[in-house]
Amino acid sequence: MSAVARDGDPRVARISAAIRVVPDFPKPGIRFRDVTTLLLDHQSFKDTIDILVEKYKDKNIDVVAGIEARGFIFGPPIALAIGAKFVPMRKPRKLPGEVIGEEYTLEYGTDRIELHVGAVQPGERVLLIDDLIATGGTLRAAISLLERVGAQVAECACVIGLRDLKGQERLGSKPLFILVECEH
Repeated sequence: MSAVARDGDPRVARISAAIRVVPDFPKPGIRFRDVTTLLLDHQSFKDTIDILVEKYKDKNIDVVAGIEARGFIFGPPIALAIGAKFVPMRKPRKLPGEVIGEEYTLEYGTDRIELHVGAVQPGERVLLIDDLIATGGTLRAAISLLERVGAQVAECACVIGLRDLKGQERLGSKPLFILVECEH
């Protein structure tokens, strides 16, 4: 996996090297980017969080919304560090109580994402976090869901971007920050 050092930041190469590529998972032809190996490398995991905190600490973010499941790993430490609340966006039937949801298409199937009613208030500025953007379906669904409740999605951030799948194009004009870009 190749990494582009953002503004000459040497941490990005270390982060990229810590991400394992698993061929043919979850189905033949998919090269799965596994961030669990990044989590095993204390310094690379810390660097990932530090870079994202540095980027968003002065952006007046009210909510960090993490997409299940790996958005739950990166989102909470960022939210704590920048003084925002963390809101999980989950797969169906995982949140108790009243939820609102959005269906979407993945690179390898379809799914649905849900959010607790009242977790995000109209007008709140949201940073949307996930580990990876491929086709952009998950992020697009999350943006739509957040906008339906009146939130302003300030930016999306992903640790990994698969540039040749052009998922960023599905986000329209929403800003997207990708830490490590690679080919599918």
